Amino acid sequence: MIAVEGVTKRYGSLVAVDRLSFQVDRGEVVGFLGPNGAGKSTTMKMLTGTLQPDEGQVLFEGASISGDLTAAKRRVGYLPEANPLYDEMLVAEYLEYVADLRELTGKELRSAVADAVDETDISSVFYRPVGECSKGFRQRIGLAAAILHRPEILILDEPTEGLDPNQRVEIRRLVGNLGRERTVLLSTHVMQEVEATCSRLLILRRGRLAAEGNVQDLLANRSGAGRYVVEAQGEGVADALSRLMGVTSHTAEPVDGRVRVSLQTTSGDELRPTIFQMARDKGWTLWELHREKATLEQLFRELTSEEAEAADSGGGDRDGEGGDTVAGEEAER
Repeated sequence: MIAVEGVTKRYGSLVAVDRLSFQVDRGEVVGFLGPNGAGKSTTMKMLTGTLQPDEGQVLFEGASISGDLTAAKRRVGYLPEANPLYDEMLVAEYLEYVADLRELTGKELRSAVADAVDETDISSVFYRPVGECSKGFRQRIGLAAAILHRPEILILDEPTEGLDPNQRVEIRRLVGNLGRERTVLLSTHVMQEVEATCSRLLILRRGRLAAEGNVQDLLANRSGAGRYVVEAQGEGVADALSRLMGVTSHTAEPVDGRVRVSLQTTSGDELRPTIFQMARDKGWTLWELHREKATLEQLFRELTSEEAEAADSGGGDRDGEGGDTVAGEEAER
């Protein structure tokens, strides 16, 4: 459905997106992740046709969108991070205004507004001024405006930013429902949203693709390192555990006459049988033993950290950027 081929976008000397390539299939809900300044918003603006790449191309179903930007924009619904609403309008007036901009008229306009209101569940505020609506409803209104023209592609930039936990759950459920009939690209920093709604991930670092794939596959590929938690009662628990093969660091804290030890390892070998046997041999009373699974947050930090960047680039700056993350964020804005 979407193909990005060798796309580069510069703001003066700053390279915001650097030879980026990826594909999104029809019907996928794809998480688009990266730290601030990674090039996510710039890429999404190029997908919507708002910005044009300096190099490379964006294609919808194999055809470059640059050939007919107007037609391409009709296929996309976009909710930017700064949700643009007119506070003085009624919700009904705002949606009719957006529908008019989308060149919908008559029965088609009324049907489109009714369907969008129904899909986003905003009927209770339909005749209320936008400025009187809560943050959660404002995001729903923005989503309704984005899907009015029944787009095939939906691009969402931080749709739950600033929402409370209950509102986040509601928007997350709504995005999941919207993704049943559309191709969705979702940018967010909330890992729970990604795990709950996305079938695949694209992770950017400084304008380049750091990783892509199914969530579980990405986590499995980086599960070589592990973290174990052991709670036991006995002599020399922490010291003995810290000497196990593959353990790189540990922390220990007393708990009601016992000791709770966290072990960080670099080996992919399973240590639980070894720890269990050690407890038997030394006469410890074992209260707890488990291995913590890799999390999406850990994966994100591993792929986008300064250490990962230095390892890829050999410690040097890329394309003369000078590592100016703040400048990158400003350029994206």
